[in-house]
Amino acid sequence: MFKKRKVKSIWIPLLFVFFIPNVIGASSIKSKSPELATGFDTHITNNSLAVSPDEQIAIVSDSREQSILVYDLTKGKLRKKIDGFGSPRNIVFIDGGSEFIVSDSTLGTIRFYSLKNFTLKDEVVVGPGAFGTAVSPDGKTLYVNNQAHNSVTIVDLEKRKPIDVITGFAQPRQGIKVSSDGKYIFVTNFQGDKVSIVDAATKKIIREITGFSSIRGISITADGGTLYAANSGRNSISAVDTLDGNIKGEIKVGREPYGAALSPDDKLLFASNKADHTIDVINVADHRVVKTIGGGSKNQGKQSSLARMGIRLMY
Repeated sequence: MFKKRKVKSIWIPLLFVFFIPNVIGASSIKSKSPELATGFDTHITNNSLAVSPDEQIAIVSDSREQSILVYDLTKGKLRKKIDGFGSPRNIVFIDGGSEFIVSDSTLGTIRFYSLKNFTLKDEVVVGPGAFGTAVSPDGKTLYVNNQAHNSVTIVDLEKRKPIDVITGFAQPRQGIKVSSDGKYIFVTNFQGDKVSIVDAATKKIIREITGFSSIRGISITADGGTLYAANSGRNSISAVDTLDGNIKGEIKVGREPYGAALSPDDKLLFASNKADHTIDVINVADHRVVKTIGGGSKNQGKQSSLARMGIRLMY
């Protein structure tokens, strides 16, 4: 998949030594989360929308809100509001959709919730700064960006505990993806506007892709050949050849795109635009914007507006 080339593999032993003791062994809901009264990195804002594998439930977060919203997609109605967060960052489903995970950069935790009754099942402490998350294809490993520590924490999902930390990044925020074969991890670096490619086996950075502008969310095609990255700095989505790292196309979208999500069949790409509250639907075959979906009036709640956009996108 990748050409062999010389790269700078960055490793900071001291960061590893001091950071690991704060996360290893802290994996029970019985232990207290490191709650910070004033919040943590609250100047960085983002939202997240995750849809269950059966497309019945949508869960919405906004880092400016201390709660998440659960929507019933079959009825298009709010089902539950879950409070108690500091700065909820990202949401992913695990175990075939029976549970979902919410990262929180203020509390420094990964929280596990049951989809059946939306109760808290477990909590793993990974340190303040926990941001984007990605699950390995076999469902056994969770990778967590930590923008404050410039690292990625590896969490064993079966044992529900951190097992390792990869260092050498520069403010990894929302964007992180695992290749469909599980061999590579793609991590965005907001500082420096680049994507680091990590070998999952060796846990080392093997290559970096540059040329972005205020990079946000990313997606990787199933064949691993193309990476799509949201450039909030130039209102576009970059299409990158992962083999040589060259940008092979630039798709103009709305203002300040934060998301770049592929449909399961890789035929459509959805760009969520923060500044104008829209989602652009892109035909992957020719990189044309085929539809733009509005997000509602400015008076509507941030979370509920995002959920409506997701529901309208699906139906």
